[in-house]
Amino acid sequence: MILGAHVSTAKGIWNAPLNARTLRVPAFQIFTKNQNRWTEKPLEPQAIDRYLRNCEECGITHTVSHDSYLINLCAVGADNLVKSRDAMLDEMERAEQLNIDYLVMHPGSHLGAGIEAGIKAIGESFRLIMDKTETKRVRVLIETTAGQGTNLGYTFEQVAEMLRLTDCPERMGVCLDTCHIFAAGYDYSTQEGYEAVIANFDSTIGLANLRAFHVNDSKKAFGSKVDRHEHIGEGFITADPLLFWLRDPRFESIPGLLETPGEIEDYARNLELLRSLI
Repeated sequence: MILGAHVSTAKGIWNAPLNARTLRVPAFQIFTKNQNRWTEKPLEPQAIDRYLRNCEECGITHTVSHDSYLINLCAVGADNLVKSRDAMLDEMERAEQLNIDYLVMHPGSHLGAGIEAGIKAIGESFRLIMDKTETKRVRVLIETTAGQGTNLGYTFEQVAEMLRLTDCPERMGVCLDTCHIFAAGYDYSTQEGYEAVIANFDSTIGLANLRAFHVNDSKKAFGSKVDRHEHIGEGFITADPLLFWLRDPRFESIPGLLETPGEIEDYARNLELLRSLI
C-alpha cells in the first residue's frame, strides 16, 4: 500500500504537497475548502498553478480530497438536501481543478427516514449530481462508516446498493476506513478473519471498486458503532491486524491515508511506526 496522510492546507492550498514531502509520503488527502462551511470562495488560478507545481516538485503520485462534513445527500429537509447537492457539485469541481484523483465522501444520515429511504435518496442525489458535472478525472469514493447514529454506509451491502443506484460505476468507488469497519463489526483481528472480510467485500462490492484506504486505529471497542480514530497501535485494533491490509499485494498501488489524531509530528510518528513494522 502507498502510505500517505491527511495534510494541512493552512496558509494556502499549495502547502499541502510541501507538508506531504515533510512526511516523506507520495500520497495525501486534503480539504479543498473549510469542511464546516457550505460555501467557499473559488480557488484562485495562481493558487491552483502553485499547488500543481508543488505536487510535481514534491513527487506526489496520489491525491485525495475529502468532502465537507455538512454534506448529507439523503437530508430529509428540502433546503439542506439542495445545499448538500450544490456543495457536492462544488467539491467535485474544485477537485477537478486541482487534478485530484479521488473525492472521498460520507454518504449521509437518514435522520429517521429509514435505511431504505436514505439509500434511495443518496442514489437519486448522485444521479442528479453526475448529470450536472462534466468532471473527467476525479472519481467519487463512498467511505465506509462506523454506523454511528443514523449514518449510512456501515455495511458492505449498503455501500453496494448506493453504488448500484448511482448508475455510473466508471465515476464511483469506495474508500475503506480500517477504524470504521472495525467499529461497525467487521472482525479482521486474525488472518482468517481478515480473509473472510476481504471475501465478503469482494462478493458484495467488488475489490475493483476499492480505490483508497483510511488507515486508523480505533479509540472504541469492536462493534461499538462509534467513530473515534486513535494512533496506530494505541487503540482496540492494535498495529498487527492493520498490517494485513498494508502488506496485502492486492493493494500495493492503492493509497493508504492516515487520519490519526494530532498534528504533523503525530503523523510522522505513526508513519515511522508503520514503516518499521512493514
